[in-house]
Amino acid sequence: MSLNAKNTRNLLLVGVLAVAASMPVVSHAGDSRIKDLAQVSGTTAEPLLGVGLVVGLNGTGDGSSSQATINSLATMLEKLDMTVDPSLLKPKNVAVVTVTGSLDPNFAAGSKIDVTVESLHDASSLEGGRLLMTPLKSLDGTLCVVAQGAISIGGFNIKGGAGNSFRKNHAQAGIVPNGGIVKRKLGGEFVHGGEVSWLLHAPDFTTAAEIARSINKNFGKELASAADASRVDVKVPPEYSKQPVMFIAEMGEMRARSDASARVVLNERTGTIIVGRNVELKEAAVAHGTLKVMVNTTYGVSQPSSFSDRGVTVVTPNVKTDVQDHDARVLHVPNTSTVADVVGVLNEIGASPRDIIAILEALKQAGSLQADLVLM
Repeated sequence: MSLNAKNTRNLLLVGVLAVAASMPVVSHAGDSRIKDLAQVSGTTAEPLLGVGLVVGLNGTGDGSSSQATINSLATMLEKLDMTVDPSLLKPKNVAVVTVTGSLDPNFAAGSKIDVTVESLHDASSLEGGRLLMTPLKSLDGTLCVVAQGAISIGGFNIKGGAGNSFRKNHAQAGIVPNGGIVKRKLGGEFVHGGEVSWLLHAPDFTTAAEIARSINKNFGKELASAADASRVDVKVPPEYSKQPVMFIAEMGEMRARSDASARVVLNERTGTIIVGRNVELKEAAVAHGTLKVMVNTTYGVSQPSSFSDRGVTVVTPNVKTDVQDHDARVLHVPNTSTVADVVGVLNEIGASPRDIIAILEALKQAGSLQADLVLM
């Protein structure tokens, strides 16, 4: 390489770096893909339901006490040209189950889906079972899927003598991976009157407006408009009239700023507290004490003397009550504007999760907690 060519290459490299350094840096912090914020209208999965039989259980089926299982088994055998007396059937290796699934309208006939199997009667475990051919229907009674296959439960349930048992996970429910074969396509019409509609997973006016703004900015024309907080309508451009799938794919990869109302989700059963973004606390004072009452009963035996003729042995309860009332601790809650600040305040309170739930509910009533409380 000559000296002039090398100098020319270096000058070009310096020029490219200078141009790159001068370009603004676009940050996508807080942005999400449109297809992660919404789904196209007409592509919502349809729930399916059916009732079937699981066979091959190791004595953990419904048993002779379930007349429905006996009748179902007898009906199935009759359809297979086998005439049996239902009173002679002892289906301890058979269980009646509900079979459920969800069918995406875009799935064509011949596609496979997962189905969920759950015991309908008193089967103790579906371990090792196999689902027999079961039709799954939609709400209007249309046969959409036929399911069959081995059940995976991810656990077990072992029972021994004298009431001893050992169980891992839930043995009365499982899935059949790829066990459902689609027999009929549900439709999936996603273009209506030359428009495509995006349905937001979490309806919000700001998010809907941002999605419409992002689509219009990327295509350079006014195609999208937010109809309400949950739907954005988009006109299909003439150049995409014969390729609507490509148009939807391009929109789905575009990024838009998502927003949502401030929420605090509380689950008092498990003591779970989830603090979402935009949650704020206004200045307040919190005093929280705990009152613990413990009642403990022990039993003793009172026996008469060895030579007593009228004395009897009696059991005497001894009740002990312990009351602990801790002094309330007053805590100053400052103004907070970030999730980290809210978490710091909750940690400083030093109470149990269930106590914190009560405190948050009180702060909401006092007007200090600037968020929606959602109780699960």
